[in-house]
Amino acid sequence: MNTATPTAAIDGQPITLVVLDMAGTTITDDGLVERAFRSADAAVGLADDDAAREDMLQYVRDTMGYSKIVVFRHLAHGDEALAQRANAAFEAAYRDILSEGAAKAIPGAAEAIGILRSAGISTAFTTGFSAETQAALLASLGWEDAVDVVLTPADAGRGRPFPDMPLVALIRTETESVRNVVVVGDTANDVLSGVRAGAAASVGVLTGAHDERALRDAGATHVLASIADLPALLGLPVPVLEAS
Repeated sequence: MNTATPTAAIDGQPITLVVLDMAGTTITDDGLVERAFRSADAAVGLADDDAAREDMLQYVRDTMGYSKIVVFRHLAHGDEALAQRANAAFEAAYRDILSEGAAKAIPGAAEAIGILRSAGISTAFTTGFSAETQAALLASLGWEDAVDVVLTPADAGRGRPFPDMPLVALIRTETESVRNVVVVGDTANDVLSGVRAGAAASVGVLTGAHDERALRDAGATHVLASIADLPALLGLPVPVLEAS
């Protein structure tokens, strides 16, 4: 349980838990998710032609942040066996991409997380990936112990845009109230998850899939250039970034 005296606040509200998305928020995406979706399509034949494939990819972009199996169920038009095969192909392709060293931390992400934890704030990672892929993503960066809690939709019941993952993070960390929680993500669905959870702030960042308008339309209380700006929003020290 987080029993530290709060040293961070947003709009005067003490913050003791920050729930962070992964790809696009704390970890660069740079088209890796789309690349893995293309591999899944090639493996199982979700799209019949180039036009259908582009429609599929647009749906993938629009639903960034969703549980991936939910996305594939839509793309497979209710064919559960096909959705499961596509999801398995996607997860395998994404892990292969990670093995190439393609995933990188967003500049300032590690430093920002360190500042949060030093201030006594509990931290959680959430994702739309499976637990196996989430673990591979964290291992690729050496972030296995970077936060207090790691969650997938399977851990929480439902993925984004539902509020389940932030609320499970609250329960796991024994945070007192949703009013002590900040949710951070790069997609409208990340933001909506925080809004539906009743978080004190649902913060969008511009390092991933969706632009400021999409984040604001989803209910973002704040939009930041990147996760590196989060400590300052909470009244904490600004991360000192290492020279590249």
